[in-house]
Amino acid sequence: MSRPVLEVVRLGLVPFAEAMQVQRSRVDQLKTRPGSAWTLLLCEHQPVYTVGLRSSLYSDQDLDQLRTTGAQVHRTDRGGLITFHGPGQLVCYPIMHLGRLNKGIRLFVSSLELSVLDVCRHFGLKAETSPHTGVWVGDNKICAMGVHCSRRVTSHGLALNCDVDLSWFQNIVPCGLRDRGVTSLSQETQRTITVGDSVQPLVQAIGRQFNCDVIDQSRN
Repeated sequence: MSRPVLEVVRLGLVPFAEAMQVQRSRVDQLKTRPGSAWTLLLCEHQPVYTVGLRSSLYSDQDLDQLRTTGAQVHRTDRGGLITFHGPGQLVCYPIMHLGRLNKGIRLFVSSLELSVLDVCRHFGLKAETSPHTGVWVGDNKICAMGVHCSRRVTSHGLALNCDVDLSWFQNIVPCGLRDRGVTSLSQETQRTITVGDSVQPLVQAIGRQFNCDVIDQSRN
């Protein structure tokens, strides 16, 4: 069987709802034609708090309070609890077919984690995984993950903190872990590492981990 094709789509800085609309279209396309190309949506979001499937832990009043910060708030169908997305954070939505990967959802998430570990090593940073989903530097999360799978097609994905304003996370308990913090590539390396710096290392790492042919027509 030929290797899957992974098309990279760069959306830039977009509202969360706009990215979700593009994601839904690509997911529906892959469900209809399982042999078609996969998609890797890359973007930054305008400030937004997103709540996962455990959203019952957050009342409408809680979410209204978060809106007073100036950020948008959305409930989603991804795994996990609550997190923040904003400028300076590389958000990556891999839309893939698990049937072609021959992997279950846990191995899919593990492959995403390994991809991010590769990116951290690229910048000379030692990171690790833990029993909690995502990628960590000590007790601080540098990359959050939350995925959804329907008819073996994946959606949602990961958010890698590059040079994001970490103060936004002070309004929540990220991923529901009160004894853990958040960090970024820039904070850990003591130099500015932007989303633009991080895109190509992440695309290359995902291509290797998922053994696919990457088409990135927007690459400069």
